[in-house]
Amino acid sequence: MDIYSTHKRSQIMSKISGKKTKPEIIIGRILSKSKYRYRQNDKTLPGTPDITFPRGKKAIFVNGCFWHGHKGCKRSKLPATNQRFWKDKIEGNVKHDRKVRRELNKQGWRTLTIWQCQISKSNQMFLRKRIRRFIIHRH
Repeated sequence: MDIYSTHKRSQIMSKISGKKTKPEIIIGRILSKSKYRYRQNDKTLPGTPDITFPRGKKAIFVNGCFWHGHKGCKRSKLPATNQRFWKDKIEGNVKHDRKVRRELNKQGWRTLTIWQCQISKSNQMFLRKRIRRFIIHRH
């Protein structure tokens, strides 16, 4: 049972932003410290990737584990109430993510997904190396 009423829960969920999230800001800082030049939320591309490197045709998606259905992650657990709605919503997001990546791939873009649960202070060196490999690696 949810501790909030349906109306209150709806208000809370509607305030969650899809841009300038804390994980995106942290990844942006890692990129800036590494002197990478990038664009944020490029609306000209399918799915509006969180971070893009137009010259190399590389795109990074910084995904929330819950909203994008990160398999095996404790943060992706569905709420106890209204499970049918949430299951359909998350499955729709996962399908949309796959479609967007296919479209980007067809246009010659490579993508990388960084999950919210992978972003922590203790993991920043690993993320820096992972991002660097992604950016410098040629197809």
